[in-house]
This record gives sequence, structure tokens and C-alpha cells, in this order.
Amino acid sequence: RDPCRVRQGANSYGQLAQGHVEDLSEPRLPDAAALKDGALRSLSGGGGHTAAVTENGELFVCGQNHRGQLGLGHNADLSTLQLCHSLNQRVTKVVCGWDFTLLLNDCGRILACGSNAYGQLGVGQHITHSADLLVIESLEEPVVSVAAGLRHSLAVTDSGCVYQWGRGLFSHAKRALSPRSVPSHLSSPVPSLVPGLDQKTSRMVTAGLAHCVCLTGDGDLFLWGSNKRGQLTATEPFLSSPTLVKRSLLGNEKVINVWSGWTHIVAQTESGRVFTWGRGDYGQLGRQASTSQNSKWPSTDPSGEGRNQEACLPAEVKVLRGATQIACGSEHNLAIVDGCLLSWGWNEHGMCGDGSQSDVFQPQLVSGLSPLLIGCGAGHSMAMCAAKN
Repeated sequence: RDPCRVRQGANSYGQLAQGHVEDLSEPRLPDAAALKDGALRSLSGGGGHTAAVTENGELFVCGQNHRGQLGLGHNADLSTLQLCHSLNQRVTKVVCGWDFTLLLNDCGRILACGSNAYGQLGVGQHITHSADLLVIESLEEPVVSVAAGLRHSLAVTDSGCVYQWGRGLFSHAKRALSPRSVPSHLSSPVPSLVPGLDQKTSRMVTAGLAHCVCLTGDGDLFLWGSNKRGQLTATEPFLSSPTLVKRSLLGNEKVINVWSGWTHIVAQTESGRVFTWGRGDYGQLGRQASTSQNSKWPSTDPSGEGRNQEACLPAEVKVLRGATQIACGSEHNLAIVDGCLLSWGWNEHGMCGDGSQSDVFQPQLVSGLSPLLIGCGAGHSMAMCAAKN
């Protein structure tokens, strides 16, 4: 069966590859003739753009391109998928920040394009944005994992070291740490070694709006950055260095995979259990918070905004147990469980695919699809599905 690809959600810049800019609240096949019958290996979306990598290492892009985030050498938006012809190397992974894109090639080098207003491309401060793909030269060791937050980036090298760049966390850190100085890894325009992980061998990273997540080879989870929504399972408003999440909060099990939205985190343990925590008012945690749970967390965060006490603590979403894939948008999520596609969370633009714009508070089935690969943008969703016979 040949794979098909579907899109739903926000489409203001053509990021759904439909040839128009109208939102879609139900899954629909894109105008993707350029892809032919090629299978995909990586899907990602940003604030208004989409990127897909095929099994043979080609990059296809569409959507918003005002900062050159499509890597096509120009700044015109596209409402259909287009091959990046200038790419002369095989790509294995793509991740999208708000208005920038990072690619990992099969040699472990990172290529970057789009906005560099916050140093998020990792190429120094002399470039404000680039429509051409730039190699992050200062990362000489091969990279095995790469992540893009709203305005900051992370990478893990082959030896297990973690690097961070971009000033997306700087203002949060400055407010929380004053009068102390902000550590260099939180404000660097080039990759800076993250301290506090030197005794660990890191395996993968992911990132949120203003926080960072690292998973080690031992199955330990480390978090740092903004804790405004309790996403770091801590009481401090900001953590400047990686802080271990106690295994007792995650069923006393090792973590094998982790994903992040803007202000919430999803983790899967070795037995297949899936835990969520952080911001949950759009339903992005996939669970109704229990009012009977005893919580030691403060009821308000330092900004004075209300913080759901229970949401700060990881809790299992049982319907997601055994999920083979999970993807997080800014405030919504997709998962593949038992070959079925589930969605939940923020749904203002219809990105949960149920035909409505009402937020979804528990994972629900997106009917009629057999998903093979999933991905999310800030407000849109993508899936490669098995075609019906």
C-alpha cells in the first residue's frame, strides 16, 4: 500500500500544502504531487511552516517563509510542498522552531535556516536571518539528536554532550536570576556546552517555548529553563542548569522517550506507560486534573497567574500506554496507539481533526486513518498514513 499524507489545522500561510490558506478542521490530503510515492521519515512544523524528509533524504517544505525558514533561497510563502533543490546531502531529521528550521544530515552535521534574531541558528550574531541552509561549523563532533524551541536550540553529540544556543531563554533567566548573571549557555549565539551533565551520557533532547529537556542513556530525565507552568516539576520559577526528575514521579521506571509542547511535557517509560505534566488548561495533558490529589506545589506561580497544582506532577494517561509515536504541537498532541491515531489539546484551528474547534481534554480517535508517521506544528498537524486498498 502506498502511503498517503494528511494535514489539518491552521493554514494562514499555506502550511497544510493545500494550495490555499483556509484552515481545515478535518484531515485532508495535501497537494503533494512533488512527493510522488516516497515514504517519509521525519515530519515537523513551526509557527507557520511545514517540513518533511523522505526516506531517501530529500527535504520538502511549504508555508510561511518571511525569514527564509523554508531554506529555498527566497522569502516567498508556498501553499504547496516544494523540494529543496539546493540540498546536496542526505537529511535524516528535521525540526522546526517558530520561524527557523534545523536539519540533521547523515554525517551528523546540522544545517540551519530562517530567523537568527535570537541566535537560534547557531552561526553567530552577524546574520539576522538566512534563506539559504547554513552549516553550524562550530559543532565539529557528529550530532545524534537536535531540537528547536520557540527561539532556542539544542543538540546531543555522539559522545553524549549537550549543547544549547539562542537567546530565547535569556529574558526569563534574567528576571528570575537577578542580580546574578545569566549563564552563558542560556544566551549564546553559537553552541555552548550545557553544564551539569558531564557525568551523564545524554541520548536525546527536545525543547519547549522556554525550557529544555534531556534524556540520558540511563533513562534519566533532566529539565531546565522556565517553570512558569510547572513543567519542570519544581517549585522554583526558573532552573538555570539541568535538574533531575525523580523516578518516583514516573512510576520508578526509566524513561525511554520524551516530547515537549510549549509548556507541557510527555514522557514514556520502559513499560510503555505515558505520563504528562505542565500546562493543561487547553486539554494538552490528556487528563482531567484531580481535585482530590494532595499537592505540595504552590497554587500560584511567581507572576501571579494561577497554576494548576496537580498538573505540575506527572500523571499517567492510561489510554496512551504502549504508544509507538507521540508528537506535540504548541498546545496539542498526536499519538499512534495500536495502529490508531489519537489527538487531544488545543483545537482552535481544528488541528485535532474532529471537525470542531473545541478543545479536546482526553485523547480521542481520529477516525478513518491508519497512521505510519505523525508530526505537529504550533497550530497544525501532519500524518503519513497507509493508503486504503
